[in-house]
Amino acid sequence: MKLLIKGGLVVDPVAGNVLKKDILVVDGKIAGTGKNISQSGAKIIDAAGRLVAPGLIDMHVHLREPGFEAKETVYTGTRAAARGGFTSVACMPNTNPVIDNAALIKSVINIALTGGLVHVCPVGAITRGSKGEELAEMGDMAEAGAAAFSDDGMPVMDSGLMRKAMQYARMLGVTIISHSEEKSLSAGGCMHEGYISTILGLKGIPACAEEVMVARDILLAEETGCRVHIAHVSTAGSVRLLKEAKARGVRVSAEAAPHHFTLTDEAVMGFDTFTKVNPPLRTGDDVAAVRQGLADGTIDVIATDHAPHTAEEKDVEYERAPFGIVGLETAVGLVWTELVNTGVLTPLQAVTCMTLNPARILGIAKGTLETGADADITIIDPELAEAVDPAMFASKGRNTPFAGRMLKGLPWLTMVSGRIVMRGGILEENQVQ
Repeated sequence: MKLLIKGGLVVDPVAGNVLKKDILVVDGKIAGTGKNISQSGAKIIDAAGRLVAPGLIDMHVHLREPGFEAKETVYTGTRAAARGGFTSVACMPNTNPVIDNAALIKSVINIALTGGLVHVCPVGAITRGSKGEELAEMGDMAEAGAAAFSDDGMPVMDSGLMRKAMQYARMLGVTIISHSEEKSLSAGGCMHEGYISTILGLKGIPACAEEVMVARDILLAEETGCRVHIAHVSTAGSVRLLKEAKARGVRVSAEAAPHHFTLTDEAVMGFDTFTKVNPPLRTGDDVAAVRQGLADGTIDVIATDHAPHTAEEKDVEYERAPFGIVGLETAVGLVWTELVNTGVLTPLQAVTCMTLNPARILGIAKGTLETGADADITIIDPELAEAVDPAMFASKGRNTPFAGRMLKGLPWLTMVSGRIVMRGGILEENQVQ
């Protein structure tokens, strides 16, 4: 099977450039790149006017399987990923049972191989059952294919235990992903603590609930030499701590989610539970700091924290609703609309944050268009625009606060290992022949 992608602007995060080139794909691998490639027998994909990038990687998603299949499954979640332009996702372990052993790591991998549409990299739990009491079988999980370790959704409150986890992770050469939340400071909160929470009468979560744990895990990373990745950064204070740590040479990286560089706590004014996320939507100053952190490289990755819930779970009082929104199918549009089209990031910076950087943090052989690499490719049309319509989502989740928002700059084609899985916003398996 030969495919020739012609006429597009190739965004190459490894070379650090954007050049008009063709890409030849043969038998699921990238066979070469260059100008005016001619290949008889190849199927032509016309990418003129579009950006051709390595397949996008979302290193923070919740596929909910096993145990919460009413919210999402590997089947539906990977189709949402493909529709959103992602070719690889790292799924978090807060399932039921918690993914805290080698058997469950292998099970998720096998489910994805048989029914998934994109590559799935399971993240193993740091502690057994994510209870924060004793370490999980980290060595066995790493051998079974765990891409990283995290108790995402539940912070590891015991600093001694987190230090030990980092020591093991460093020996294994695997990243610890930190859910930075000091529970005694966030307890009972449902939105950012500030003026808006006061006038709404909702208990708030202060910025320091995140920043205290970011500071702790930076110090532990500095002491142990472990690579630590801070998930879903939301405050200006966290960005400052990260910048200072990187200046000292600490092996720390971080991610930001589209909702944290797009929305503020004012979005909660209507009590829409689709705006309830953890960490919560913060202030305009925090949004500006997160954007600046992405622009100057303090924040390395854009990840969605895709967290689907059923309509019934979200259709309750704000305090009782679960945290989380879906993000796989709106991420690229939000990045282009809010960051690229406004000049905060260049296309190369945006693509690097969604390909090469997460690949390096997870230690996976992705995020490149070099000859011999898997033909995981995302083509983005910077002129393509549409309003967000949750009814069109491939995800089971419809819990997005962006419904109706017009986005410009959308994924046009997703290719996984040389196979086209999405074109023009429609999954290939649903295309009318």
